[in-house]
Amino acid sequence: MPSPSAPPAVSPGTLRFTVLGPLTVTRGERALPLGPLKQRMVLATLLASVNSPLSVDALTEAVWPEEPPRTARKNIQVYVSALRALFGQDDREAGDRPRLTHTGGGYVLRAAEEELDLLGFRSLVRAAEGQAPQAAARLLRQALDLWQGPPLGDDLRQSPTLAEEAERLRLRHVTAYESWAEAELELGGAPAVVEGLRDLVERHPLRERLRSAWMCALSGSGRQPEALAVYDDYRQLLARELGLEPSGAMAARYRAILAGDTRAAGAGTAGGPPAGRPPAAPPKATVLLPPDLVDFTGHGEELHDVLDLLESGGGGGAVGGVRTGEAGDAGDVVLLSGPAGSGKTTLAVRAAHLLGSSFPEGRICVSLRDTEGRTRPVSAVLAELGERTGRTGLSTPEAWREWLAQHRVLVILDDVPEERAVRALLPCGGQGRVLLTARGQLGGLAPVHRITVPPLDTAEAVQLLAGLVGLRRVRADREAALRIVRACGGSPLAVRVSGMRLAVLRHVPLREFADRLTDPTGALDELTAGDVSVRQRLAHGWETLPEERGRDAGRLAAGTGDGPFGLTEAAEALGCDERHAVRVVEALIDAGMVTSPGGEVTAHAAQYDMPHLIRLYARGAGYGTPVLT
Repeated sequence: MPSPSAPPAVSPGTLRFTVLGPLTVTRGERALPLGPLKQRMVLATLLASVNSPLSVDALTEAVWPEEPPRTARKNIQVYVSALRALFGQDDREAGDRPRLTHTGGGYVLRAAEEELDLLGFRSLVRAAEGQAPQAAARLLRQALDLWQGPPLGDDLRQSPTLAEEAERLRLRHVTAYESWAEAELELGGAPAVVEGLRDLVERHPLRERLRSAWMCALSGSGRQPEALAVYDDYRQLLARELGLEPSGAMAARYRAILAGDTRAAGAGTAGGPPAGRPPAAPPKATVLLPPDLVDFTGHGEELHDVLDLLESGGGGGAVGGVRTGEAGDAGDVVLLSGPAGSGKTTLAVRAAHLLGSSFPEGRICVSLRDTEGRTRPVSAVLAELGERTGRTGLSTPEAWREWLAQHRVLVILDDVPEERAVRALLPCGGQGRVLLTARGQLGGLAPVHRITVPPLDTAEAVQLLAGLVGLRRVRADREAALRIVRACGGSPLAVRVSGMRLAVLRHVPLREFADRLTDPTGALDELTAGDVSVRQRLAHGWETLPEERGRDAGRLAAGTGDGPFGLTEAAEALGCDERHAVRVVEALIDAGMVTSPGGEVTAHAAQYDMPHLIRLYARGAGYGTPVLT
């Protein structure tokens, strides 16, 4: 029996829905009358969640955001009944069921890819990922041609729910346009994209990826002075509006254009792969990755390091992205480490999406923890790897490593809790590559390229926040926006949760939310949006610590103030001598609870630190006074 939310079987469909422009429903060449505004709001909300159940409460919120009438549920039923009649009894899917049905989870409106322009757009954009520039440009152009104007038209945006959905769709359009322009630039089509990019930059003046593509297009069209002027205008606008500087990637592109390096200036744009990446696409790769975030922000240097290491496949171990050891020691394993919420998984997934041409046989992602945060047995991970690669015989570590050595695949092993959970899964040479993410350093694994994922800098964090809450809100109270991102400690997760919450709490001024976050007793309680909780993420990491290390972290957090601390302060907070304090601090560094200096320095001269949100969580863990050792 088919799932109630499964899309209908492909057929010469009689209906065609459009939301990438005015909301319309046509049967053949005839446009159907969609009825009064609230009925159209119901239809648009159902289409935004097409093929998935939508509760009556969600529909009610979309139609009556403030005070729904007592008859709201009955009114929804009337609107749904009218839509069913509009679609007609002859428009049924396989199994002779109506297109619009009610299930235990709510109402489901089903549509196939060729019946709803949004589904076609998503499919084409996904198909373009990892393709060579020529194929990517063609697919993305087809996707962009589906758009007929501002999504959902104007009248439906009276609903805040639909206004937010329209904004999300608009950003997807901009992202697809950026990707199309970058592909065209790779093909040498700079003159063809210059004017379109100019128009979009005028509408999105602070979107860096657009600016970067426009700079490349102008430079590639022989208009170097105009390209340099684009950067200067952007720099002045950022300083004036947000008090920030352009990112390092944008500045590097400016310097390349200034130096007349058209290859470096035009190959790849902000957020894309660096110059020189092989363009060939995998013919039939197994790609089982989480979605790539359209608003990926920051960590550009770390991303380039990951891409270079995984493509080169050699160069020994590394710390912080700097290679060490003998050539060829660790070309097949890269570790991204950082505290919970630092963006490790997002960075890993971003890299995997960009590396399609380098791993033609597949890219997959498997978590080493279950949904409760517990370590998964190696046998369970092997079973999932076998299922995802289509090789059910990979039931032993030996069989897995042999298969990995023979295939050019990239495997993300996400959220590694400890060395023994992953050691048996790592390659011993060959063609496969493994990208690990972990909160700790996994010091027992060697040789491995280790890259620490740092906090976002202030400019990157504000850019991420503005993309979620809207540039106008950030521009209206820049000081409050800065306080919010600083209170998040540079954690992408915390900034994203703050933005998601503020996008829902449209009535809450940024200044008020900043006041909440700067109250240490309640900050973590504020960092929750729906089912995404920063406190819960931190708790999962805390639960994996040995009890003794948890007490040590709590004492350090309580006894070392709010900034960097030295070994003497650590010893006082722990209630022990400095010799023992060194071992405790270094154990917490290995666990990802304390950060260490970037360069070489003696333990007694080092200044250590604890990430801000971990410090807040540790102080609330309830540990007592230090015990002398």
